[in-house]
Amino acid sequence: MKALVYRGPGQKSVEERAKPVIIAPDDAIVKLTRTTICGTDLHILKGDVPSCTPGRILGHEGVGVIESVGPAISRFKPGDHVLISCITACGKCDYCRRGMYSHCETGGWILGNSIDGTQADYVRIPHADTSLYRIPDGVDEDALVMMSDVLPTAFECGVLNGKIEDPGVNVVIVGAGPIGLATLLTAQFFSPGKIIVIDRDANRLGVAKRLGASDIVDAGKDGVVEKVRALTDGLGADAVIEAVGTPEAFELCQDLVAPGGRIANIGVHGRKVDLHLEKLWSHNVTITTRLVDTVTTHVLLKAVETEKLDPAKLISHRFGFDRILEAYDTFARAAQTQALKVVIAMPD
Repeated sequence: MKALVYRGPGQKSVEERAKPVIIAPDDAIVKLTRTTICGTDLHILKGDVPSCTPGRILGHEGVGVIESVGPAISRFKPGDHVLISCITACGKCDYCRRGMYSHCETGGWILGNSIDGTQADYVRIPHADTSLYRIPDGVDEDALVMMSDVLPTAFECGVLNGKIEDPGVNVVIVGAGPIGLATLLTAQFFSPGKIIVIDRDANRLGVAKRLGASDIVDAGKDGVVEKVRALTDGLGADAVIEAVGTPEAFELCQDLVAPGGRIANIGVHGRKVDLHLEKLWSHNVTITTRLVDTVTTHVLLKAVETEKLDPAKLISHRFGFDRILEAYDTFARAAQTQALKVVIAMPD
């Protein structure tokens, strides 16, 4: 089968690899129909994720059709169309029973990290009964690729951790990439006051405005903090969502949060950041971190079925797998290509 393989920092290639086989009784083999590229894949290619070693097939998102299942699988059968969760969960360990699937003792974020992932014709899914979701009839499978990671991550790590469900809260989203825009979409399940989106990219700010942001602020211009305070009666935001993953963005969040507010970090940080407790110690500020647990995937699927959520709004480009290297280049140069999420269709 064809696969996109990580070959070390800055190196990747399309290679011929052996088709995966059932190893454990609760495995399933899925034939991919669609996959995508995540910002985390770019972090791997930068060498920021040491757990991912050269030779690994990348990717942790996708939809497909079950090819075969192990003898312990009871919820799925060959031929079922399924959504692949970015998080693999046994459903039985202490962490899983606490809803912390991302820390599953035999799972978590392993696809495209410590085991081969979804940017290939086929993938082996451990703990398949609790790591796959049956695709509802009539739902756009391109759009459902967004349900593997980006939408659950935004909703759990941003909206829920930021307590955006409280009516009337003022929200700032720092970063209008796919995660920030997914946070914007899912924040609108509730009734926030203002949703202010900050970014340097004029195209992404325009997309944010079209997707429901009440206000947009250009981070490349002076006076960002002052503009946000002017929009929030001089107080700052009740919920500030960090959706970039840089020290500069995290520092900006600390300047924007109101007393009693929350900073919900989503961004993947590869460098240390400064925490200004000399300013925040008396402000009753809560800072949250989280790796997505995908505990809300079923809820988000219901929102898609009932047309309360349209994941396709996050898709900017489509490629065939024969153009996956071009897709990576397009996604990595988002400022020039205006890329958001790219969908990669696998051959029949």
